[in-house]
Amino acid sequence: MGKFYEGGVRLSEVIRSGFPEGYHHGSAVVLDAAGTLVAAAGDVESPMFPRSSNKPMQAVGMLRAGLRLTDPADLALVCASHWGQDIHVTRVAAMLRSAGLDESALRCPPDMPIDPEAAADVIRAGGGPTPIQMNCSGKHTGMLLTCVAAGWPTEGYLRPEHPLQQAIAAAVADVAGEEIVATAVDGCGAPLLGLSLTGLARAFGRLVDVGNGPFQSESDWNGPFPTAMRAVGDAMRAHPELVSGRGTVEQQLMAAVPGMLVKAGAEGVMAVAVPGAGAVAIKMDDGAHRGNRPVLVSALRRIGVTGDALERAADVPVLGGGDRVGELRSLW
Repeated sequence: MGKFYEGGVRLSEVIRSGFPEGYHHGSAVVLDAAGTLVAAAGDVESPMFPRSSNKPMQAVGMLRAGLRLTDPADLALVCASHWGQDIHVTRVAAMLRSAGLDESALRCPPDMPIDPEAAADVIRAGGGPTPIQMNCSGKHTGMLLTCVAAGWPTEGYLRPEHPLQQAIAAAVADVAGEEIVATAVDGCGAPLLGLSLTGLARAFGRLVDVGNGPFQSESDWNGPFPTAMRAVGDAMRAHPELVSGRGTVEQQLMAAVPGMLVKAGAEGVMAVAVPGAGAVAIKMDDGAHRGNRPVLVSALRRIGVTGDALERAADVPVLGGGDRVGELRSLW
């Protein structure tokens, strides 16, 4: 992987009143449950930035470094790009308090909730942007709690040379099965690790197909590396409303297919895995998530994952005068 992501091919099209109005270009890869390539389009081998789709692997690194959590819901929030709803903000605050910290320890930038209603509530109450409302505050809280557990300084926890970030980078490489060859600064300020789309799909497949049986006690959370991977996958699937928010596409997709794991990232990235079936990773070159939803349905069909609920969750209507006059549809 000596080059960086070079862009993809035409993957989906916008149809309005029977006529093509536009196209979304990108790349996509499908792996089966054994991690074998089933199908690919565009550039799936060069490094790209998974953005928030990295979070589950980063959480594996935190568990591996000593993070101790007693509630799977907290681990789901460590993996989240949350919408700033009450269920997210109150839990992040409680997690910080459990380690003797408060919001001042967070180094993610101040922001308003993604959820429009939650943002309106903040404005009505006379509030404004805060770090704890930022969609990555759960991940940052997990990083801080890991530092406390490992005896590392919380100061400078975002620097790539900090032992926390070194441990996370090593874990991400292990889960993805490939070397990290590019590191940038993510929107939240944390190190952003570059992977190929194939590595991203491979990682998500491992998160749902490692080990067997549910976790029964806290001791099951903090054992060998495969156990950490399974803990992350189980926590996210048990609490999809914490991974994103109530009523989001990610929650709808995970409800549509039992056992499905979904995590979106900025710039049109989406990673999905279904136990016993395989995994999919998609990146849309224009950064628009609407373009990847019909492609996801097409990709999942290739590993035998189908269903009306999935089709409805991934449907993107094109409206005219308030009525449906078209759709986005996959070209792959």
